[in-house]
Amino acid sequence: MTQTSQESASYEVLGRTIGLPVQVRRAAQWGVQYLVPAAAAQRIVGPTGLEVTGPLPGRALMALAVCRYDDTDLDAYHEVAVSFVVRRHDAPRGASTARRLREFGSGDIGAYIHRLPVDQEFTCAAGRDVWGYPKWVTTIDIDEPAPGSGRGTGTTVRLVDDGVHALTLTMAAGGPIKLPSQAPPSYSFRDGVLRRTPWETSSEGVTGRFGGATLVLGDHPVADELRSLGLPRRALFTSHAAQMRASFGAAEVVTAGG
Repeated sequence: MTQTSQESASYEVLGRTIGLPVQVRRAAQWGVQYLVPAAAAQRIVGPTGLEVTGPLPGRALMALAVCRYDDTDLDAYHEVAVSFVVRRHDAPRGASTARRLREFGSGDIGAYIHRLPVDQEFTCAAGRDVWGYPKWVTTIDIDEPAPGSGRGTGTTVRLVDDGVHALTLTMAAGGPIKLPSQAPPSYSFRDGVLRRTPWETSSEGVTGRFGGATLVLGDHPVADELRSLGLPRRALFTSHAAQMRASFGAAEVVTAGG
């Protein structure tokens, strides 16, 4: 990977030039949020220097997100994310519970992207080189029953890594709660370097419901990590964006390890 000047904001990845910001013109996204023990979540997030947070004392908010990218600057691909809601990297340490709740309620937070398997090589290389995202290539099947097929209305996602079943996530379609588009900055941690990436999104038909998901874990390190958080368990919330557009800017290096 070769980066050109900051003014041109472009990168060479696998023989192709990527200009920033990277555009997502058409995609669909699903998200399942869970309340997990904060201490267990912090053990996973701790090496980054970030702090997990959530709406209740002693609980952290983590999410499994699935995206079907149909038209992007990085081609079409499928993606599964394991992420944690975290306090900003520059938030004061040792904050009171009241302050943490204010930060969470105001949206002054970020999303630490802990795992990010994808099913195509080019987006894997670009994600790692440009933003430091923890991407690797796996098999990701997204089964969306067609209307009138008689197979229900939920979506099932199956993640298989090198022939080993990691997880299967089934999510109910839609929901009665209308949601706004949200894009908290994302954090990535690779080779001792913590990066922060701003992004923007404009979504249509974003709906959600309490509960609404079933998770089955396989025999894989990702599954074991999720078990350490007490999963599978009842989902806190499930959301779906029928049509999503997004724009990803350049990553900012927050801290670099020696």
